[in-house]
Amino acid sequence: MKTNELQNIWKNIDSEINLKTNEELNQYLAAKTRKTINKFLLFIAIDIIVSVGLIVFLIITALNRQSDIIYLLNNSILCLITLSLLIISLLSWKKIQNNKYNLPLKDWLEQRIKLLSSWLSGKYSKLYIVLIPILLIMIMISIHVYFEYKLFIEVMKDEESIFGQIVGLIIGLIFSYSAVNKIRKFQIKNLEFLKDLHARLSTIQ
Repeated sequence: MKTNELQNIWKNIDSEINLKTNEELNQYLAAKTRKTINKFLLFIAIDIIVSVGLIVFLIITALNRQSDIIYLLNNSILCLITLSLLIISLLSWKKIQNNKYNLPLKDWLEQRIKLLSSWLSGKYSKLYIVLIPILLIMIMISIHVYFEYKLFIEVMKDEESIFGQIVGLIIGLIFSYSAVNKIRKFQIKNLEFLKDLHARLSTIQ
């Protein structure tokens, strides 16, 4: 790749670039790519932390309510779902972080783009629409019942308690869907940046 060609690529993306040697330009190119990839890793890291925290909470609360079978069942199912999501997040981290130093940057970038595209627009990319309300309901029940210091059945018979959970669920769904949509737009924007970069690299190689 010629130095002036590489400079032209980056002048269209970063007008402040003022590097001269081919090695400097390649280092800059790799750093920009890694910085964008790290934005995806950040959200995966948050998923992992939240999942671990939720699992710890579910285990502790279940141990303190061993006589409440229905509550234990709710926590157990929620824990299994969360554990599955945690495993998926850990595998996703490993896949996107996988560094094959023998690959050219263009090929390495192409692999990341395919992986990210499958997450954001693949067959299971809309699964969150179904998962969010299920998880939210079960989490709210677990928290609410635990801090009411009553059995699951007793809490569910309380009309005021049910009304409060419904209101909380509506607010929670609005906030959750809004947050997820903003995150997805941010991720899609970064994915398009990577695609544009890959396309530019492909045209001169």
